[in-house]
Amino acid sequence: MKWTGWSKITIFPTCLLPVAGLGWAAYHGDLGANPLEVITHTTGDWTLRFLLITLCVTPLRQITKQYWLIQYRRMLGLFAFFYGTLHLTTYLWFDKFFVWHDIVQDVYKRKFITVGFLAFVLMIPLAVTSTKGMIRRLGKRWTALHRLIYVSALAGVIHYYWLVKADHRLPLAYGAALAAMLAYRIVRATARTPERKIAPQVTTAST
Repeated sequence: MKWTGWSKITIFPTCLLPVAGLGWAAYHGDLGANPLEVITHTTGDWTLRFLLITLCVTPLRQITKQYWLIQYRRMLGLFAFFYGTLHLTTYLWFDKFFVWHDIVQDVYKRKFITVGFLAFVLMIPLAVTSTKGMIRRLGKRWTALHRLIYVSALAGVIHYYWLVKADHRLPLAYGAALAAMLAYRIVRATARTPERKIAPQVTTAST
């Protein structure tokens, strides 16, 4: 299957449905008694979901042999960053009104805010280096850098777990999904066939 314009037209607006739903609900006054909480939680949930969906692409294409799936990974990762930016902006703007003293105090004193900021900061280099040009320039270092997505996702899970006061089922489900994908990566790496021994050099005489 090829990455066609039709697939872009289908997937891109699908990824925008959560924010479109928030906009529709806000326009009709259906965000409930605490709109800020609804927006914050919705954007946070979709940040973590898109991170996990992005991480699913590689094991899914390897297991199913559908290698064309790799073409979706960059876009899904950028949508994770998009929703993470909305999540952070909601906190900075509508919760703290860009009062930086209060924001710094929050980051310093409230551990779930601290780890949440860490999760977002780790996403920044991933988004910045997502272009084809950066992939070419970084070479093998690009792959190593983009393993930070696991750390960002883990920080996101911890952020969610520490945020929730009582019902931890959803953050634990996200954590289990992340653990499964990390376990798959570790098992695949350890089970990989060792590198082929270097064959003796063969010299060819010039004629």
